Amino acid sequence: MTLAQHFAAYSEWRARISGILEKFAGWLVENELTDAQIDRRIAQLLDNLREDRLHVAFVAEFSRGKSELINAIFFAGYGNRILPSTAGRTTMCPTELMYDQTRLPSIELLPIESRESNGSISEYKRSPEEWELLPIDTSSAEAMQDALRHVSDVIHVDLATAERLGFAMTDGDVAALRVDEQGGVEIPRWRHAIINFPHPLLQQGLVILDTPGLNAIGTEPELTLSLLPNAHAVLFILAADTGVTQSDLTVWREHIGTSVGRKKGRIVVLNKIDSLWDELKSAEEIDTEIARQVDTCAWALDLPEDQIFPVSAQKALVAKINDDHVLLQRSRLSRLEHALSEELIPAKQEIVRDSIHVEFTDCHQRTRSLLESRLVGLREQLGELAELRGKNKGVVEYMMGKVRCEKEEFESGLQRYYAVRSVFSQLTNRLFAHLGLDSLRLLSTATRETMVQATFSRTLTEAIDHFFVVARGNLANSKAEVTEITSMMEAIYKKFAVEHGLKLGTPIGFSLRKYEKEIDRLDQWCNTHINSVFQLLTHEKSQLTQRFFEEVAAQVRKTFEHANRDVQAWLKAIMTPLEIQIREHQIQLKRRLESIKRIHQATDTLEERIEELQHVEAKLLLQLNILGKIGENFREVLQQTVNLEDMRSTA
Repeated sequence: MTLAQHFAAYSEWRARISGILEKFAGWLVENELTDAQIDRRIAQLLDNLREDRLHVAFVAEFSRGKSELINAIFFAGYGNRILPSTAGRTTMCPTELMYDQTRLPSIELLPIESRESNGSISEYKRSPEEWELLPIDTSSAEAMQDALRHVSDVIHVDLATAERLGFAMTDGDVAALRVDEQGGVEIPRWRHAIINFPHPLLQQGLVILDTPGLNAIGTEPELTLSLLPNAHAVLFILAADTGVTQSDLTVWREHIGTSVGRKKGRIVVLNKIDSLWDELKSAEEIDTEIARQVDTCAWALDLPEDQIFPVSAQKALVAKINDDHVLLQRSRLSRLEHALSEELIPAKQEIVRDSIHVEFTDCHQRTRSLLESRLVGLREQLGELAELRGKNKGVVEYMMGKVRCEKEEFESGLQRYYAVRSVFSQLTNRLFAHLGLDSLRLLSTATRETMVQATFSRTLTEAIDHFFVVARGNLANSKAEVTEITSMMEAIYKKFAVEHGLKLGTPIGFSLRKYEKEIDRLDQWCNTHINSVFQLLTHEKSQLTQRFFEEVAAQVRKTFEHANRDVQAWLKAIMTPLEIQIREHQIQLKRRLESIKRIHQATDTLEERIEELQHVEAKLLLQLNILGKIGENFREVLQQTVNLEDMRSTA
């Protein structure tokens, strides 16, 4: 199964999950079982599935055939090249290929001059007026080619301007950027490009990140801090005709093959093996030469040989367009596509599966608990009314007094609940005092002041180290508050379950571990790229301070923003079940009392009331049965692996 087929199967699986969730939401509404919290959570799950993206990044120095490889893997179906692929540089700025149906097919281009401000790419994405917009004619492959060539645009500036825009003017960088006869330098015209067009794979959620070489990667830290680490797969492309160059090694060691960040989904491609095809050599001799090149690359990158994939992207593209199976096999692209499929799609599916399973299971269990609570209350009513058969008015009055007493005891017990709410509010305030953005803002302000006033490199280092120590301390203190809130809610869940028979289960847990790991990753990156002896000796204090706050501190803030959002959702999820069960229990007690009152007042007969309640009982049992089937169906689909034939047979 090709990568395109595998991705199509994954999209089909995702669509089936969405279908079950939509039916579940509709069934809850029809049966008056929904509440604002469950509505919000299911809507969020559906939004996440609709917006689910699979990010694949291609990284290489120029002239490695990166754009041709993208064409061969994803766009051969157009019968022509979509991305420009010629000798020399074709991609001058980081380029994202995606599809957003709310926008017209177009290319959005962020001018390189935007680097003069303090805004990151993600911040600029929220300001569409800062980008130049070029429409794309998707009806013609040639028209699309012409439009996409804009990612290759360059401008000529003097060395001072180039340095001001973030291009460090060392000897190697100047050579890479091409100095003209007047002493000027050629730099990318655009800082970032977003290509939006309705390719089938992009419509299904694929996002392709095409990155330029070392010079652009080094000058756009958001690539190495966010875009590359968060990509589900990174393909690092080498060329068989050049081998592993020093700049290749630098990109690999500093940005891809380091110990910082993810390891899964990192694939090395040795492209242009057709340069080794020699008509004067036998097939065995050519294979031996390719194997030797693979061995050399594996040694240079310190990788096992089976992680290096030799291919010819250009021949693979030709083979796919011409439906030449022999040439396609010789290009070896199928092995790379298979490896990409087998590693990328299952890993992504597992991430989606885990996140959806937790949320759906909690919503499903909460609904089951509500129905079971109603069933218990209903059967209590039926039992009480059955006991009244053939009894006199005094017995009815006794039963009515008994229910009144239960109701009063429960309302008395509610004082404990109100006390818990008060303590819960206090603990929540303490939690956000540590985790909230106000404390982080104060930390950032104090750190900036220290760095600006610093006269020695040691002071800069201590300020950066202190920033991370405090950030970690805030997470540690937040973890303690989360533990205390969880323990308190566990105790109150058990107390109400024992004393009043509420079906509450165990409160959902929460972990701050992933945010701690992200802070560790950012600290490691900072120690390598900013807070190192080399950087402190070769850059001015103001440059390092600006880089720290534009690049590292901004990412730390994002991490805390995500933590705040997730904690707020957890706090609602942990309190809502108790609120729902208390409300439901109050309703059941009220109904029991009203039932006995009606019998006492002879507004209807005892048998009629029992028959009415039995009808409601049958409806509740049916609802529980349907809910169980919804859960079974969901779990069955959720556990399916992405295999096109298997999914078709179970559809």
